[in-house]
Amino acid sequence: MASQEAVARATAFIESLETDVRRVADGEWGLTLDSAGYRLDVGVQIRGELLRVQAAVLPANVIDPHQLLFWNRQAPFVSFAENQEGEVWVVGELPLEALSTETLDRFLGLVLASSTRAREFAIQHVWG
Repeated sequence: MASQEAVARATAFIESLETDVRRVADGEWGLTLDSAGYRLDVGVQIRGELLRVQAAVLPANVIDPHQLLFWNRQAPFVSFAENQEGEVWVVGELPLEALSTETLDRFLGLVLASSTRAREFAIQHVWG
């Protein structure tokens, strides 16, 4: 079970963000960010000893899965995944005990950067 201090640290950071933050449940939030000019709804949850994030990035069949695998090797903590319908998601996990304000900021920045990278790629190479 996660320590109360780690949970409090994560909670304080998330609720201090200068964006739309919705508290969904105890230890669970929804964030709304801008990613490549489009809304990105990010789910953040504390699950056991981990802080987990996920966000739907693109519909199915927009980017070759090999491109997503290539990008997965480039960024720590976050990766791309597909759901059963083939929609592209960005996901990530961090141990709660390792969290600091700097780590949380970097982690959410990587989620946003990854989403933006995929969306900009799709705009340039698929929809452009």
